[in-house]
Amino acid sequence: MFDKPFKVEIITPERVLFSGDVLSISAPGVEGGFQVLFNHAPLLSALEVGAIKVTPKEGKEFVFATSGGFLEVRQNLVVVLAETAEREGEIDVPRAQAARERAEQRLKSRGKDIDVERVQYALLRALNRLRIADRAS
Repeated sequence: MFDKPFKVEIITPERVLFSGDVLSISAPGVEGGFQVLFNHAPLLSALEVGAIKVTPKEGKEFVFATSGGFLEVRQNLVVVLAETAEREGEIDVPRAQAARERAEQRLKSRGKDIDVERVQYALLRALNRLRIADRAS
């Protein structure tokens, strides 16, 4: 059962990032991470900031950094609708480092006009992108 492929599509508002046959996909659900294999039961899950890991039928696992979205499983088709997603080798590391530094500075300043929750979310996204980019190097 673990060697039977199924179709996965990872889509952002800008483009289709991935479409192909895979042996497994792991995702960061808001209730915890999970893995989907061939013949998985129907599922709809909200995703949080984290890593989407894909194991294609013909190769090595690769990872996408995502900032959240939704994942649906039905009849051996998995569709990920991601707010944002970047493949590990395509992450703009200097941009992610700058975003991390901006968020850290804003959290230190704690000015009246700072939306702390939004800044913490930006920091979480930047750290996730850097962690996944580091994995690729």
